[in-house]
Amino acid sequence: MAQGFALDGESLITDAQFRGVNGSAATQNPAELVVAKAELVLILDTALHQFQSGVDPSSIIARLTRDLHSLRRRSNSHVWNDITAIAQSHPVAEFLLQDPLTRWSFDKPRGYSGDAHLLDFIYGTGDSPNAVARASELGKTIYAYTRNASSSVAVRERRDILAERVDSISTTSPAPIDVLSIASGHLREAAKSNALVQGGVRKWVAFDQDPISVGTVARDYRATSIEAVNGSVKSLLGNRHDLAKFDFIYAAGLYDYLPERVGVRLARKCLGMLKPGGSFLFANFSGETAVDGYMETFMNWPLLLRSEDDMWKIAGESALGLEVGVRVWFGGNRDIVYCEIANRN
Repeated sequence: MAQGFALDGESLITDAQFRGVNGSAATQNPAELVVAKAELVLILDTALHQFQSGVDPSSIIARLTRDLHSLRRRSNSHVWNDITAIAQSHPVAEFLLQDPLTRWSFDKPRGYSGDAHLLDFIYGTGDSPNAVARASELGKTIYAYTRNASSSVAVRERRDILAERVDSISTTSPAPIDVLSIASGHLREAAKSNALVQGGVRKWVAFDQDPISVGTVARDYRATSIEAVNGSVKSLLGNRHDLAKFDFIYAAGLYDYLPERVGVRLARKCLGMLKPGGSFLFANFSGETAVDGYMETFMNWPLLLRSEDDMWKIAGESALGLEVGVRVWFGGNRDIVYCEIANRN
């Protein structure tokens, strides 16, 4: 871990902290940087000209997303991190930022990437429909694309998978279950859970470092078995919470920002919080994500992409000496990879 990186401090993981751990170092090959900059400017200038010429915005962003993905994959990480600022300051951004989803992600009103309101834009929940209604016609058109990009489809599927896992575990349990969501956001998956409505969940703890998200959950689910708790990864690893034991623990999007060492520590901590037969699930955007270039430039949404092997490694290191079963799988479009570690004790 880079010196000076404080794991989410007492509040939030910021882009500055993220890039400090995973970001740019001195580019080793200046010629490669020059070529990448030139190619990026050509991609952006083409998109700008098309916007100014009245080309269908959907086709513009489809091509732009594809070209940025290709360039990201062909550039080493140092070069890519050096050139992302070029895209963010290019005039074409004035068109793309009319999309309320892209704008919210870029501006980060809550101070960090992937916040709960951003996910509401992807889900179409909360206040997001009102924000979309206020957008320009171009913004609405671009939003129609970004909300249905492969990453957004995968995020909605992730929400449904989490609700289905809660329901499945509840169905096989002789008693109502206890659930913990780490970095819960607005806990939108709870609205999809039959077990919650039917009394199959004794306690569902929504644990989040963002007090706005905690307040939203407390308000929206005040008449249910859901309990909102304010806390960070740091406070959880520091044993500052008395959260007891759980049948199911999950971290839906948190691992997209956690260095491997911290991810292993968190998984180990969660395994220690499971009841006999309980399980811990974590998810991560995968290296097969096709819109990573757009997300990291115009959405200013840096990610730690992981492979199947990366997930197996985290699981293996976190479960050393424990009797567990591990399952790793991809979501439907392979943009998100999942790992579930089951306690066999």
